[in-house]
Amino acid sequence: MDRLSNTVRPYAWGSTTAIPELLGTAPTGEPQAEMWMGAHPGAPSRLDRPAGTDVTEGAGAGAGAGERSLTDVIAADPERELGAAAVRAFGPRLPFLLKLLAAGAPLSLQVHPDLAQAQQGYADEEARGIPVDAPHRTYKDANHKPELICALTPFDGLCGFRRPAEAADLIAALGVDSLKPFVDLLRAHPEDEALREVLTAVLTADPDEMAHTVAEAAEAAARLGGAHAPYAQIAHHYPGDPGVIAAMLLNYVQLQPGEAMFLGAGVPHAYLGGLGVEIMANSDNVLRCGLTPKHVDVPELLRIVRFEATEPGILRPEAAPSGEEVYETPVDEFRLSRYVLPSGGGPVGLTAPAAQILLCTAGAPQAGEITLAPGESVFVPADEAVEVAGTGTLFRATVVV
Repeated sequence: MDRLSNTVRPYAWGSTTAIPELLGTAPTGEPQAEMWMGAHPGAPSRLDRPAGTDVTEGAGAGAGAGERSLTDVIAADPERELGAAAVRAFGPRLPFLLKLLAAGAPLSLQVHPDLAQAQQGYADEEARGIPVDAPHRTYKDANHKPELICALTPFDGLCGFRRPAEAADLIAALGVDSLKPFVDLLRAHPEDEALREVLTAVLTADPDEMAHTVAEAAEAAARLGGAHAPYAQIAHHYPGDPGVIAAMLLNYVQLQPGEAMFLGAGVPHAYLGGLGVEIMANSDNVLRCGLTPKHVDVPELLRIVRFEATEPGILRPEAAPSGEEVYETPVDEFRLSRYVLPSGGGPVGLTAPAAQILLCTAGAPQAGEITLAPGESVFVPADEAVEVAGTGTLFRATVVV
C-alpha cells in the first residue's frame, strides 16, 4: 500500500481551523475547505512509487524518490490497481472521491443530476461548443454525483424539501409582507406544484426587490431566533441572496459525530457548518440554486430538482461482526465504512477485490507497516493483503463489486 500526499483546497467558505486542528498543524489564517483523496484530475493524490515499480514492491512509507499522481499510477495498470471487476463496472478510473470537508460558512444551495440527465446535459453542451471551463457551463462531465457526508463534529446542513405547510408556517412567522404571496402559494397548491412555483418565483424575482425582501427576512429571523436562527446566519454570509429564502423551503438537519446524510440526484441541499468525511461519485456536476455568486441556470435547475417533500434520513452505521460499521447507500460507485479500533484489540483484515483508501481521523492506527496520524491516508490496491491494528478510528472507502 502507499501513503498518500493530499491537496487542501482553499475555498472561501472553508474553516480556518478545523482541518489544521485535525492534522495537528498551525492554522495559516486562510480557509482550508477540503482535503481531496483520490484520483480526480483537479487535485489527484500523490504517492511515493517510482514509475515501473510493481504494487508488491517498494510500496509504503519510504519507498524512495519518485512521487507520482494516483491518476498516473492507476492509468499505468487499471486492473492491477482497481481490480478487474471494478474496471468492468466503472471503467479504468477510481469511481469515487474521498474528502475531509470543513465548512466555516454555508456552501452553495445545490442539486445534482442523475446519470441519464448528466449524460444528456453533457452531450448537449458539448454539441453547442460551450467550453468546459466556461462560467455558464453546467455539465463538466457525463457522470452523476451522489454523495454522503459523515460528521466528525456537530454538522449542520439543509437536505430535501420540507412539507409545504411547514415551510409556509416558518416563512409566515417572519411577518414580511413581500413574502406573503409565497406563503399563500405554499398553502394553496398540491405539494409538488407549490414547491415548484415558489422556488421558481424566488429565483426569477427582481434582484433588487428580492435583496430588500431578504434583508427584512434576515432581520426578522435574527430577532425571532430558535428555528429561524440558521437563516439569519445564512443571510449574514450571503446578504440579499435569494437562496436565503429558498433555504427556508428545505429541512434543517443537525448531525452528531458518526451520523451521516446521503444526498441523491435531484435533492436540493447545502452544508452550513462543521467537519466531516465526504465521499462522492467522481463528478463535478453541480446545479446551483443560490448562496453563490456563480451562474444559476434556472431552467435547467427546475428540470433537475425533484419537487417532493422528504424526511431528511439520518444514517447511522450498521455494525458487522468484524467491527466494520457500514453506511448503507443505494449506489455502487462508493462504499464508506468506519472502524473504531479499541485498545488491546487484535488486527483486522481489510483485503478487498477493489481499490481502497483508508483515512485516519483519530488515534494512531497501523495499516500494514504504516502508522497513520489523524488526517493521513493510504491507497490499497485491489486484492492487496492488509491488516489494521492499534487504537484509533479509520474510515474505509471502496466500491461495491
